[in-house]
Amino acid sequence: MRRILVFIISALLASCFAANGQSLLEQLGQRAKNAVENKLGEKVEQGVNDVLDGKIGKKKKKDKADKQTADPVSQDAVAMPDAKVPAQPKKQVETSYAKTDFVPGDEIFFDDPVESEKVGEFPSHWDFVSGEECEIITLNGEQVIKLSGWYSIISPLMKEADYLPEDFTIEFDVWSNDRYGSSNNDHIDLLLGSAETEEIVVVTLNPAFNENPAEEGAQSDISYSFRSPAGDIREGSAKGESLTPLIQPDSWLHVAASFNKRAFKYYVNGVRMINLPNVMRPTRMALRSVSNCEEKDRFYLKNIRMAKGAVPLYDRLMSEGKIVTYAITFETGKADLKPESMVEIHRVAGLMKDNPDLEFEVQGHCDATGSDKVNDPLSQKRAEAIVAALVEEGIAQARLTAVGKGSHQPIASNSTEEGRAKNRRVEFVKK
Repeated sequence: MRRILVFIISALLASCFAANGQSLLEQLGQRAKNAVENKLGEKVEQGVNDVLDGKIGKKKKKDKADKQTADPVSQDAVAMPDAKVPAQPKKQVETSYAKTDFVPGDEIFFDDPVESEKVGEFPSHWDFVSGEECEIITLNGEQVIKLSGWYSIISPLMKEADYLPEDFTIEFDVWSNDRYGSSNNDHIDLLLGSAETEEIVVVTLNPAFNENPAEEGAQSDISYSFRSPAGDIREGSAKGESLTPLIQPDSWLHVAASFNKRAFKYYVNGVRMINLPNVMRPTRMALRSVSNCEEKDRFYLKNIRMAKGAVPLYDRLMSEGKIVTYAITFETGKADLKPESMVEIHRVAGLMKDNPDLEFEVQGHCDATGSDKVNDPLSQKRAEAIVAALVEEGIAQARLTAVGKGSHQPIASNSTEEGRAKNRRVEFVKK
């Protein structure tokens, strides 16, 4: 009996001590968090002052010599852990994309898939604006842009200072492994501005993933600020519950934005998160990341593209006798349609349903990368995949013919990234 009493008393004392210790740890953790937030605030404030003013596209790249003591992960392949939560079913993802109203632009004027970059170097299509340096690394077998340190700000290398037209679209894929238990302040920002106005639109995406939804903690969210044509600043946020279901651990998010004269929209995985009807026109862009410097919370980018705003499908068909589109994309080296391709496929299906006599030859075109032995059959399989997707949308097989053109009919030079991007296309030629 005495031993039992001793055991019970010891257990109670241990429990009390643990509770006190936990409280102390929580206090220390809060202090540390506050210190991090203050540090971030100071650094970001300094960086923001440089963003989107006359300095974009003009700053020099940082010298790589002082990077000798950098995190070794920068030079080596990064392997992320397997996802603990199963990814969304493919059909569910495709359905969400089919319902989006995002329409990718037709005329590509900036394209950086990052595939041909040299590992360990600063990305050649970008300029360093402010903050910490970024570089090319290998993530799960593919090359990506790694944004490093407390914050990083980069902008596209463009010939003109103001390069965004009245109507444009921006797309990029972002990877973040930010999980519950780490900083809830990590975010990736899309910055739009002009020479006259430093910041016109700022959209902050915090793709945090809470591994235990029953507990309070990190939650995905989006906040934004923008200027109206009159110059006044307005702010807002997107509902976290709309974004959180889209966030899966160890996976890519597809971010897209469109601007049409003064209307701005922002999408994550095809779901529209922001719809602003009255925005001052921006003429340049930049991307900024803010993190707590832990390797698992860094941001990675790929497939960054800017294009001039889209022309309605029917107008394109009537003026050219065909529809040339870059909105239908595939997994690298495969004939597997990416989920976001369903947006354009859904629109083409709608056009054909509205015009029952319309028939198309669906042509797949490649750039000159790779041999004809690879490109010819690949382009044929991709054209067949598009036809199959349209048939699933309710279009009769007899109205469609799949033809693979390989790289034999380029419409731009294959010596530049932008030219190769224009050659990687799908054409719907009216029969």
